[in-house]
Amino acid sequence: MKNYETVFILTPVLSDDQMKDAVGKFKKVLQDNGAKITNEENWGLKKLAYPIQHKSTGFYQLFEFEGETTIVDALETEYRRDEKIMRFLTTALDKHALAYNAKRKSGAFNKKKEEAAS
Repeated sequence: MKNYETVFILTPVLSDDQMKDAVGKFKKVLQDNGAKITNEENWGLKKLAYPIQHKSTGFYQLFEFEGETTIVDALETEYRRDEKIMRFLTTALDKHALAYNAKRKSGAFNKKKEEAAS
């Protein structure tokens, strides 16, 4: 089993319910293919660096999961079939990326806490 991270951007014209349904659909694809989701983050509506499909914002969602290599193909096929997805990226994580993600989740890089303590 390998560790993966996938981030996708949903079109901003969706309502909150439609956005949650789309996220649930991709979570179900992962679970149906035997993936174990280790982390899920909804980054919310963010400004894009450049326009995609004439839109300047999008809903960002991240999943970290463990699974077989065939899961990535199934997931990315579903991304391509869904017109709500503007962009996606799935990467395999090595031991350094896993260590970084663990530190990030624990708040080791949170500058607001460091500034408040000063």
